[in-house]
Formats: sequence, C-alpha cells, structure tokens
Amino acid sequence: MKKKWKGIGFVLPHLIGVGIFFLIPYIDVFIRAFNFKTDGGIFSHFNKVLHIQPFLLAAGNTGKFILISLPLLIILSLLIAMALRRVSVVANVIKSAMLIPMAIPTVSVVLMWKVMFSYKGFLNAALNYIGMEDKPWLTSSAAFSVLVISYLWKNLGYYVILWLAILAQVPDMLYEAAALETSSKIVVFFRITLPVVKNSVFMIVVLAIVNSFKVFREAYLVAGNYPDSSMYMLQHIFSNWFTGLEVNKMAAGAVLTSIPIFILVFIFQTCIKVSSKD
Repeated sequence: MKKKWKGIGFVLPHLIGVGIFFLIPYIDVFIRAFNFKTDGGIFSHFNKVLHIQPFLLAAGNTGKFILISLPLLIILSLLIAMALRRVSVVANVIKSAMLIPMAIPTVSVVLMWKVMFSYKGFLNAALNYIGMEDKPWLTSSAAFSVLVISYLWKNLGYYVILWLAILAQVPDMLYEAAALETSSKIVVFFRITLPVVKNSVFMIVVLAIVNSFKVFREAYLVAGNYPDSSMYMLQHIFSNWFTGLEVNKMAAGAVLTSIPIFILVFIFQTCIKVSSKD
C-alpha cells in the first residue's frame, strides 16, 4: 500500500501540471467557442468565423499545403531512406548532411530565404544571367511553392532518419531470399518492405501534420502578418486575432480546425489497423 501511494506521489505533480497547463486551457477553449452567454445562439461564434473570408482563405491554403507537402515529404524521405539503407561512408555522410537544416536557427533560415528569393536575390540574379526576367517570388503566387520547398528542405532529413530506424526492422535475409527469386526492386518493395513499414506510417503522418504547422515561423518573419494570399496560413489569422484579443474567434477557429484533423487521423488509424489485420 505504501508503495502504491509513493507511486501516486511521484506521478501527482506531473498530473497537476498537465491539468493546469493542458486540460484546463482545452476546456476553456471549448467553453469560449460555444456561445452560452448571449442570445445569438450556441453556434454563433462558429457561424461568424465561417463567414470571415480571411479564415476561409487561410484554411484553404493550410489544407492545400498539408495535402501537397505531406505526401511529398513521406514518399521522398522513404525513397531516400531505402537508398541509404546500406551502411557505407558515403551514406553516413549524406545522413549527417541531411540533418544540418534542422540545426540551422530560424533567423538564419529567414536570412537565407531573403538572399535567395527576394526581388534582388540570388535566384533572380541567376535568371537575369540566363536572360530571363525577375520574378517576385515572395509577393506573388510563387510564394506557396517557396513555402513547400522550404518545408521539405528543413524536414526531409528528420524523416529519413525515422524511416531508416523503421527499415532496420526488416531482416537482411528476407532481401537476400527475394534477390534469388526476383530482381525487381518494385516487387521487393511491395512484398517485403511495405508490409513492414505500413504499421509505422501512422506515426510518421501524425508527426508530419504537427510539424507542418511549424512552418509559420519562417513565413511570418519573411512576410509579416499579411503575406501574399497564397502564403496566408491559419497561423497568420490566429496571430492577427491574438493581437486584437479576439479570443472567441480564436477558440471557434481552433475547434473548427481540430475537427478535420481528428477525423483524418481517425480514418487513417482505422485504415492502418484494418490493413494490419489483413
């Protein structure tokens, strides 16, 4: 009995911290999102947010960013990890080099963005050199492509390392046996590699979704609160609402944003469980 209470004593400070800094704010967000205090209706905050054009623009851009960047990130990192699976000096050097973007401070990344993509930056200078016209990369629709490329550049190495850890679970003898039966790498991937990695795809996808929201720092420091409409994300509008202390809009927007994410994660997790049983 004493050991039980000792265990509870060790866990209790952590539970109190989670309750104060995590659970209570979550409950407060839901209370503020639903309008219980006025006669406008319980869903009036949601109705107001859904009729705000900048919110719809930001939600569309964020959804588009996730739908484009996540598949690219997951597929590219998996292919690179498979190419680097064999231990060699060159592979180890490439692995280390791919982690360098994660070690670069955000301020340095922003400076690199400006040097590379500003109107008088390195990329436009290169275009001028080959006889092409300048392009406003950060103040036109091309800003979205710049955002996707920068996200892939910064996070690709991290997911390559994750995939390498997952691929290490596949015994080499399976690949050796498959090499005797077929020389097709596609067949080996679908019959050996994919059944092993598919159970870990859920973790990779959830991490990628969470990390996709961290791209806001670079976009904010480069273009401020109001960037080009193609690069205007949910984080921008939440930041602007926070500056104006529009708490009810923030709460309603946060709940609306979380619903499709939870549905997507639930569907994906269910598909993974079903495929695992098969």
